[in-house]
Amino acid sequence: MAIAMNHPVAPGEPAPDFALPAVAGPETVSLADYRGRSPLFLALLVGLWCPFCRRQIVQLGALEQKLKAMGVETLAVVATEPENARLYFKFRPTRLRLASDPELSIHRAFRVPKPESTPEMLQQLEQTRVNPFGDLPEPLPVPEAAKVIGALDGYVCTPTDMGEVDRQWPQLKAQFMIDRDGIVRWAEIECEKEGLPGIGKLPSDEVILGAARACAA
Repeated sequence: MAIAMNHPVAPGEPAPDFALPAVAGPETVSLADYRGRSPLFLALLVGLWCPFCRRQIVQLGALEQKLKAMGVETLAVVATEPENARLYFKFRPTRLRLASDPELSIHRAFRVPKPESTPEMLQQLEQTRVNPFGDLPEPLPVPEAAKVIGALDGYVCTPTDMGEVDRQWPQLKAQFMIDRDGIVRWAEIECEKEGLPGIGKLPSDEVILGAARACAA
């Protein structure tokens, strides 16, 4: 069973304009920063309460230089307050350019689905076993995998995190490749394909780099 999609922004459509606070400093990050200059790989995450998102930031940091070598810039949007993100990344530095969007305005602009939390969906999450980063002894039900990964990483949720969980869950994540003219050329939405085993996982490096290569050509 797949989660119902409500038609996210698709390849061929203009990317919605956005302007968000940067995590690294007081400036604003906008789509206009890239238009006419370089393609953009845009990763839309949720708050730092999400262990899958925290791990994905590390993966994206490792991929960023490969994309830059192809002429493609990378921007990850974390759905937490700028101050909360700055404190986190003070102790876990990343080379990624990051923007803050605790209210998920960019998710809504790109029409990234937020499924309804129904008993059926909760049951499906309990029945779906995942090992998104390959470091668990075996695949675990999604909620249990999230708890174990959080414990492995030593992450302790704060009151800010818990408030964001209440507002954001179960918002899906997404990635978009946007060309120099501001047109979406590739998109990947979490759980868009049949079933849920891909939850918590980014597309492979090969898939992302292939999309970047096509966009930068």
